[in-house]
Amino acid sequence: MTKLSLGSAPYLLGFEQLERLLERNAKSGNEGYPPFNIEQTSENSYRITLAVAGFSQRDLAITIEDRQLVIRGRQHDDSDGRVFLHRGIAARQFQRSFVLADGVEVGEAVMENGLLHVDLTRAEPETVVQTIQIRKG
Repeated sequence: MTKLSLGSAPYLLGFEQLERLLERNAKSGNEGYPPFNIEQTSENSYRITLAVAGFSQRDLAITIEDRQLVIRGRQHDDSDGRVFLHRGIAARQFQRSFVLADGVEVGEAVMENGLLHVDLTRAEPETVVQTIQIRKG
């Protein structure tokens, strides 16, 4: 059985990076923690909201790595000297990755009421018509 790839289509030239992004996204897993929303806030802007109750700003890190928005959370253990009769709130770490298209820029990140909001904007694509001169060989 042959694997169909974007590189094997004769009219799709230079899409190898897109194929790598799709493979990386498929391998990233679909854990459900923390839950998140993605909303379109205008024609060219988006907002990712993660439910990060129990995390402080110092417990979170937001980076852009190879056209991926990566949000990591790691809570610091401050239970020294405390005795829990029941511990149902887990102090677990997480990593969420979102692949960004060309032209999508990360704006500000705001922490509010246990929710982390990350705003994204997409630049208007320019319509470019280019004429290629034919040289006599």
